[in-house]
Amino acid sequence: MRMRKKKHGTERMEALSSLICQKNDKNYINSHDSFKNSNPLRLEIGCGKGDFVIGMSEKEPDVNFVAMEKISDVLVIAMEKYASSRNMGYLGSQGEWIREEGEAGNVRFICNDAKNLRELFEESTLDKIYINFCDPWSKKGHTKRRLTYIEFLNIYSFLLKDGGELRFKTDNLPLFEFTLEEIAKSGFELKAYTNDLHNSEFAESNVMTEYERNFSSQGIKINFLIAVNKKQ
Repeated sequence: MRMRKKKHGTERMEALSSLICQKNDKNYINSHDSFKNSNPLRLEIGCGKGDFVIGMSEKEPDVNFVAMEKISDVLVIAMEKYASSRNMGYLGSQGEWIREEGEAGNVRFICNDAKNLRELFEESTLDKIYINFCDPWSKKGHTKRRLTYIEFLNIYSFLLKDGGELRFKTDNLPLFEFTLEEIAKSGFELKAYTNDLHNSEFAESNVMTEYERNFSSQGIKINFLIAVNKKQ
């Protein structure tokens, strides 16, 4: 279902411009320019409405997170949700952002597509990449659009440090099995995987997305893997 266009979406995003990623003099995103520190940098591809990145940022306050979403009307919801969690303000009755005194913290946002990642980050700058419940692109001929297709995995390998991790969650078993096959052909080494995340050793440390809570309430099992980047 297509999301209804958000009223005053551009203005709402501009009101939270301090949460937008900044680029350095080489036109790349990095921790120093966006966060004014050199803490480890991690990326969530397809942040949705922001539940996962907000939960991760609270759990690991000494890590910097970039939340990327290609749909601006979804991204502005995530930005406002995060800003509210930081006491940076709230949305007024007329669609205006009412500022408070909170600080920007350790999450920044960017509206872009995963296919452009090489233009956004320098090589070996990320510690972890998270992909949660992405479109499975199930129709015939759409394989190359999957975010775990080998060409995307090669991009992630380029951006991750040696030993950096790709963490992937999905409710779609065919997509998960496809991903395992693609990882076997890539520069990644499979570290761990499960077809039932919420009943596994990883459940205690798991931070759920909004989709994940919905799926879990329906008894749908969640597939999860960790793959480690091995620089050639």
